[in-house]
Amino acid sequence: MLDQIFNSPFNVGIETLFILVILVFLEAVLSADNAIALAAISQGLADSKLQRQALNIGLLIAYILRMALILTATWVTKYWQFEVLGGLYLLWLVFQYFTSNDNEEHHHHGPRFPSVWHAIPMIAFTDLAFSLDSVTTAIAVSKEIWLVLTGATIGIITLRFMAGLFIRWLDEFVHLGDAGYFTVGIVGLRLLVRAFNPDLIPPEWIMISIIALLFIWGFSKRTANDSETEPEITTPEAEKQETFR
Repeated sequence: MLDQIFNSPFNVGIETLFILVILVFLEAVLSADNAIALAAISQGLADSKLQRQALNIGLLIAYILRMALILTATWVTKYWQFEVLGGLYLLWLVFQYFTSNDNEEHHHHGPRFPSVWHAIPMIAFTDLAFSLDSVTTAIAVSKEIWLVLTGATIGIITLRFMAGLFIRWLDEFVHLGDAGYFTVGIVGLRLLVRAFNPDLIPPEWIMISIIALLFIWGFSKRTANDSETEPEITTPEAEKQETFR
């Protein structure tokens, strides 16, 4: 039955659709850590409206840069220096996150921005660094540039949606930020390893499995809700008993 399907005149369309689904899936999975990093960066703006604005403009610029990266991928992959710079930048983000003291009011690791225009370049460049990894994977799946461009377009839309969710989830789950930045560090190390010795890179399923396990841990514990711990009501009789105890 399958042989008849793949040998039919619709074979090209089926294969194209199948590859597109794979590309979108890879973009979604490999964008989870990217979304956390972008959400954490946007939290450097105090106002939620400014955070959304920074994400929208930053990802629009990132989309243009990502398209340019795909179109020049065969040229970019010849220079290992790009992957080294991207890997070092992601590791710097991880170092900054784990060494900075969080703000007690906003529970935010990392820099705070005085305006949207200070956050936008960092959002765009962070996505570009992640794209060095995801675009290389996408090119390996399909040599059809238009397919890779379509997958990246759907991926950037998914990334914006996920980043918006993670802005809220970072405040709701205790370990989510740490889990996300562990995966950012893994991507950074992966880029460095690929630059110097691609043969040492583990299979893609191992990468996806590690990310999945880290995010399971990240969503394993919610933050304490102030509404859940109601203040103890003391009566005059209880205060007297406490005084004579």
